[in-house]
Amino acid sequence: MKLNRTLIISVFIVASCGLAYELVMAALASYLLGDSILQFSSIIGLYLFSMGIGAHLTKYVKDEDALARFIEIELLVGIIGGISALVLFVAFGLSAAPFRTLLYALVLIVGTIVGMEIPLVMRVLNNQKADFKELVSRVLTFDYLGALAVSLLFPLVLAPKLGMARSALLFGILNAAVAVLTARAFKPQLPGYRGLQIRGWLVLIFLGTAFALADRISYRAEQSYFGDPIVYESHSPYQRLVVTRWKDDTRLYINGNLQFSSRDEARYHEALVLPAMQMAAKPENVLILGGGDGLAAREVLKYPQVKQVTLVDLDPDMTATFKTSAELSRLNAGSLSHPKVNVVNADAAKWLETAQQQFDVVIIDLPDPSNFSLGKLYSVPMYRLAARRLAPEGRIVVQSTSPYFAPNAYWSVVATLEAAGLHTAPYHVYVPSFGEWGFVLAAKHNSFPVPKKFDVPTQFLTPQTAAEMFRFPPDMARRKVEANYLNNQILVSYFEQDWGNVMR
Repeated sequence: MKLNRTLIISVFIVASCGLAYELVMAALASYLLGDSILQFSSIIGLYLFSMGIGAHLTKYVKDEDALARFIEIELLVGIIGGISALVLFVAFGLSAAPFRTLLYALVLIVGTIVGMEIPLVMRVLNNQKADFKELVSRVLTFDYLGALAVSLLFPLVLAPKLGMARSALLFGILNAAVAVLTARAFKPQLPGYRGLQIRGWLVLIFLGTAFALADRISYRAEQSYFGDPIVYESHSPYQRLVVTRWKDDTRLYINGNLQFSSRDEARYHEALVLPAMQMAAKPENVLILGGGDGLAAREVLKYPQVKQVTLVDLDPDMTATFKTSAELSRLNAGSLSHPKVNVVNADAAKWLETAQQQFDVVIIDLPDPSNFSLGKLYSVPMYRLAARRLAPEGRIVVQSTSPYFAPNAYWSVVATLEAAGLHTAPYHVYVPSFGEWGFVLAAKHNSFPVPKKFDVPTQFLTPQTAAEMFRFPPDMARRKVEANYLNNQILVSYFEQDWGNVMR
């Protein structure tokens, strides 16, 4: 009975580990390649298929060898699954192509090994003369409980506190510990007990050493693909933030994608904020959706007539970092600590659903619609919600990706705003770090007078440059594309296709 209890507890642990490796690899794919339905579906599908292969392979294991093979399987999955995240970080620094190949190879290998665990445990328990009905009930119960435990711990505790690499290594250590403890519990039934124990402790020492060095290894790997020295990094439940600095250039990356360079961000943020502020009759109450770096808020606060700025950003780690870091708060001129600024950490769409206040200017400065969770924030229902909060003479402005590199995605944002019942004025600006970048002004009326002057100091914008922004050359002319609704999320498809063509 004691031995059976040991194996049942082992089932809980190995189930947790098996799901953890799947979550780590899916999360890494989203951080490094972009979070898409295709990637998550393919990783989950391949992992489950691989588990089926592993379950099938156990029929070739003899009953008398099932216990020893289970212990060996735990050591094997501990090593491969444990170092998977570190290996993928290093591979991504070399090239995206081998990264993808290695990613799916690891999913296949780890899934196959994990698929062998539960069938082998059930055979070992069956060899112990356990009641079959009780056996199946207990094994599956603890299997599902283990999966539930890690599905809650991973996003809430492990990923933000340990990061991807150390989380994978922690579960690798747990797999190896299960092997060592199971071997000790069943020592009389294992002719090769001594050899299994030696291998088990060697694996534990290896994984423990890798755990201690994981941050250093992943840091060096990241340096190879960010280029500039990393001065800050964090995993939050929502995204991965990396800040780099080289001489006078500070850069922010979210999930590996550049968000700004301090050398030219003034071009972006002046173009995003100032036309809408100049066009609004009385820009007293301003809403910023996204913009957790505080740079858009910095531009808004240049206007003395502003009474209140409400900044809604999902990630508290983002806003806290740009509020408390001396270097980063210098970039945003301390805007997130300004008494006029109210920072709210919430989902923009959900916040709009319950908001009651009217705003003279609504600035939507969200990451590009590279996945469906972001795509919903560029949808017709989202813009209708924003329009409800807009004062009659107010203006909305949306950052809208590149009209040159992603023309279908850009003009889909325009079509989506119009489908929400708004009039639009598309415009663009050249930002050296990004190339041609697009924005869209929107309002309840069709009045978008190009500013003849700017009432605040600027580094880039003048009446002449502002007038030029609203002219589109033929290679960026409007395209006939669909609006983005929640039921089809066509914008995400446009975005992936456009940028996929650029990367070829």
